[in-house]
This record gives sequence, structure tokens and C-alpha cells, in this order.
Amino acid sequence: MNGKDVMLALKSKLDVKTDTELASRLGVTSASVTYWNNRPNVTSTQFASLLYKAYITATKKLHVTAIRPIVEFYKIQMCQSSQRAQNEVFSIRDTRGINPFKEGLKNDLDNSHGVYVFFDSRGKAIYAGKAKRQSIWTEMNLAFNRSRGRVQKIKRIDYPESRVAYKTAEEKSRQIKNIEIPIHELAAYISAYHVVDGMIDELEALLVRSFANDLINIKMERFKQQRKRKRKKKR
Repeated sequence: MNGKDVMLALKSKLDVKTDTELASRLGVTSASVTYWNNRPNVTSTQFASLLYKAYITATKKLHVTAIRPIVEFYKIQMCQSSQRAQNEVFSIRDTRGINPFKEGLKNDLDNSHGVYVFFDSRGKAIYAGKAKRQSIWTEMNLAFNRSRGRVQKIKRIDYPESRVAYKTAEEKSRQIKNIEIPIHELAAYISAYHVVDGMIDELEALLVRSFANDLINIKMERFKQQRKRKRKKKR
């Protein structure tokens, strides 16, 4: 095979149009691509060397782009969704109309997969979750409203919400008891990170297992090898 055929085949496989784009993906210079295009014959050793350079370049790129912070310790400003079906972590609108920063942040969250963390008012992590099938924005808001009665209870008094006459503690005592509360009553800040799909499960497992005594997550997430062993045992 000749060099030009090799370069054309790589352009097709990598879905790039120009020699400059191809050079970037392969980890070589544009001059090298031109040199390859003019090669009448390509040996197996030369082709293997090119593939190795491409592999090293892809690995380095993955190290840089695998995890990208979207927002960190962003203060929650709870509001109702446009259909008033659920609470959301913030609204893109303020007193002056659409806030460009909030709109951009929501769009980024709505177009990203990855992991997210809720923090309480002290900045202490209380819940970590992943968004793999749905966007971070969608998954984050679902968790924000989710019922979690088994682990998400605090001591409170169940005061009446209807229009009844006030009675002092001497007239009517109220029992302090465990009351279930959603995350939106506890969370004060959020952090979110875009993560490449192949690492989302592992990163969520790392977060949950690292802060197991702080988070209110019900499920103790497993790493890939642990998940494989568990499936084998079930069989």
C-alpha cells in the first residue's frame, strides 16, 4: 500500500477533512502528513510507528479531557420548574430577565454527562450522583426532589400547615420525631463535572466510597472489577 491510501483511510475512520486535522489527531506535524502522502510504499514497521504515535497522543488527550469542571460550590437558588412539576436548583431568570451566566451554565449541564455533588450550608458533601443516560441537569434535579425515606430523616416537630389556631407547648405538646425530607431542604451548594462516559461509573464509585460516612447515598457503589465479580456470583 502507498502512503496516500493510508492517509485517506485514516481521514475516513477519524472523520476529519484536512491534513492539519489529521496531523493533530495522529500526533504528528502537517509536514509529516504531506511526507506520508508522497510515500510510494509503506512498510509494516512504519505503519506500526504511526499507530503508536496516534495511541500516545490519544492517551495524553484523554488525561486532559476526561474530567472537566462545569461548576463548583455554586449556591443553590431553589425555584419551581416552568411547568411547576418539581423544584430546580436554580432558575435562569432573575429580576432583569434571563441571566446570561445562568443560562450558559444550565445549557452546559443540560449537554453534559458526568457526576455531581450536593453540599450543605457548611460546604460538607451530603450526596453524590452520576448522570450517564440523562444529562447532569436532568439527573441533578431528579435527585434534588427524590424521596429517600430510609436514610434521609432528621429530628423535627410536625407543625400544622393548615390555618388552625395557635396553641402553646403547655396546651398541646408535639412529639419530636424523625421526619423524611428531600435533598432540596438540605442542599445549599452544587458541584458538577463533565466526565467521559467510560469513567462515570468509576468516578461515582470513588466519590461515594471515599465519603461513605458523610453522604446520604443509599447504595454503596462498586468499581468495575467488583461489579463483574458480583455478577459472576449471581450466575
